[in-house]
Amino acid sequence: MRLVDVGKSYRPGAPVLTGIDLQLEPGVPFVLHGANGSGKSTLLRIAAGCETPTTGRVESRPDVVGYLPDRFPALLRLPARRYLRHLAAIRRVPAEDAARTGEAVLTELGFSGEDGEPMAALSKGNAQKVGLAQALSCGADLLVLDEPWSGLDDAAVAALDERLAALRVRLLLTDHTGTAETLPGAQVRRLGPGGRLEPGPEPAAERERVRVRVEVVFRSDPRELLDRLPLARVEEMAPGRLVVRLPPRHSDAWLAAALAAGCSVRDVVREQV
Repeated sequence: MRLVDVGKSYRPGAPVLTGIDLQLEPGVPFVLHGANGSGKSTLLRIAAGCETPTTGRVESRPDVVGYLPDRFPALLRLPARRYLRHLAAIRRVPAEDAARTGEAVLTELGFSGEDGEPMAALSKGNAQKVGLAQALSCGADLLVLDEPWSGLDDAAVAALDERLAALRVRLLLTDHTGTAETLPGAQVRRLGPGGRLEPGPEPAAERERVRVRVEVVFRSDPRELLDRLPLARVEEMAPGRLVVRLPPRHSDAWLAAALAAGCSVRDVVREQV
């Protein structure tokens, strides 16, 4: 999929986007940075097909797009799961497939809203989890995600990291937390003055060379324990003992979950890798 010489302007006023050329490849996340008002959300809406460029064109956009907007309509009255079914029907995704994947995403992210609670009444975090579930459950070949980690708790951040890292689809996203830069193969660009694409910062995956090694002991089967803990890279596993390595930003959430599951922490070490 390509954006070719895409521009956007609202009269009167200066152009929001100018001469945007970018190509999205499966398995290569494209991370977009820029100041507030630089046109990031506008570019994402154009890529997703929700807005038409003033100049230029979008080529080879997939038929199904998973789009997470920066905010939801304020008065959504549908409860979360009915909302997911509604969007799956619009996209012509088989209801059973969408429900199964959507429920898996909600569970991974720790959705805690009530079944009958309307979307408008959900907390920011729960609404974000529903938004991610609808984008990730439609079998899209293109995902366009506007600040996907916004409002998520630490455990949900780790779960989303794991899911996005495993995807092999076209992925365009904005992110102010720096998390997206750690996705495998991420390309980072910045929208500068006049809405032009500029080289972005070096991906954090290259800059961040620190990991936290955590060793815990417990009485249960380690496989049962892993089902109850946030995802992490397992280095060693034996009866009553587990060693994992994970990025520093996820270590507090993982340790809290391990303690809640009845583990004792034997060792925590920050390592340069």
